[in-house]
Amino acid sequence: MDYDALLNLQGYLKFFLILFVFVVFYSYAYSIYRRDKKGEKNYEKYSDLVHDDSIKSNPLEERKKDKEINEKESIK
Repeated sequence: MDYDALLNLQGYLKFFLILFVFVVFYSYAYSIYRRDKKGEKNYEKYSDLVHDDSIKSNPLEERKKDKEINEKESIK
């Protein structure tokens, strides 16, 4: 391959790499937006954790009790 062909190939590879990263990033951002609107997860409370991370703050999610975990394991 000559030098011009390698430069063209490099340009095409960069374009498709940037396009791939763009699609992956925006699909991830859309999935976060969709989950937030459905009420599956509230990502704003996780972002507030950056500002309020003291020991006295309330937990974001409740933990499952040991009894519930043991019952689920025994069913398997």
